Amino acid sequence: METTSLAKTLREQGANSDLVLIVDDVPDNLAVLHDALDESGYTVLIATNGEQALQRAAQARPDIVLLDAMMPGIDGFEVARRLKADAATAHIPIVFMTGLTETEHLVAALEAGGVDYVTKPIKPKEVLARMNVHLQGARRARQDARQAGQARNALDAFGYASITVRLPEGKLIWQTALARDLLARYCDTRAPETPPAVLEWLRRHAPDARQSGVEPPALSIVQGASSLSLRLHRQTGQDDDGDEWMIVMREVSDTAVIEAMSLSLKLTAREAEVLYWVVKGKTNKDIGEILGSSPATAKKHLERVYVKLGVETRTAAAGVAIKRIRELQPQFEI
Repeated sequence: METTSLAKTLREQGANSDLVLIVDDVPDNLAVLHDALDESGYTVLIATNGEQALQRAAQARPDIVLLDAMMPGIDGFEVARRLKADAATAHIPIVFMTGLTETEHLVAALEAGGVDYVTKPIKPKEVLARMNVHLQGARRARQDARQAGQARNALDAFGYASITVRLPEGKLIWQTALARDLLARYCDTRAPETPPAVLEWLRRHAPDARQSGVEPPALSIVQGASSLSLRLHRQTGQDDDGDEWMIVMREVSDTAVIEAMSLSLKLTAREAEVLYWVVKGKTNKDIGEILGSSPATAKKHLERVYVKLGVETRTAAAGVAIKRIRELQPQFEI
């Protein structure tokens, strides 16, 4: 991958497309489906047994699973039951792939949590058609969940990182504990003083916000690898002497994102760092310089990331990471 922004490359190559986990213990079956899905613009993850399938699903949260019913060890029916029993993966649609056509086997697949099945030998066009039907429903469900999550995030922010400033005097009259700590760290101020940059931003945008009700652009205060994002939420009070405004703050930190990736994707701290900089569009040489190591070392870490995520390319690894980052840090800009 060249040094140009990988984020741009991912968009061009469909990295925002759906993630598909294929589970099959027969390499030829994996190869046929992998190639067909890859050519159709999907990001593809693979697993060759039930244990891997559960691990991949927990790490990457695919949008759909194509699951072989009959495998040694943990078979597809048990994999499906475990996925549906876990709240983190219960929403993922499962399409069974089976050579068993007896009614009792097909009923077992649906009872285990499958939404559909295709029979072997696999016909890629049929699989794609079936997938599209179920992905449309999954997209609608994800949109509903995303909207609910955004509402919860907003409530959390209002409860833990909010301040109220009174105009025209610009006095900070109320703050949460986290807001107090953030302002001290980023602005070196204490209530009732409102940081000059915040007060200037508020005075510039409050009149328009009062008249139109439209939220103005956020204010960002940068400090090293972290930044504090401030949004003007709403007017909370007004009298003859002035009015009061609530401001909601969120901290955006590279370190926080890397730590979250490490925990959620089960990567070591260094592997998460390498993957983070891959998402940022850096080459192995760039990553080596950033982390104080060699390009070869960065490559070795990235190869281990491929194995853990069940992917084969930088683009696919970054696609998995971007999906997870957006779940964990909706405000993070890639």
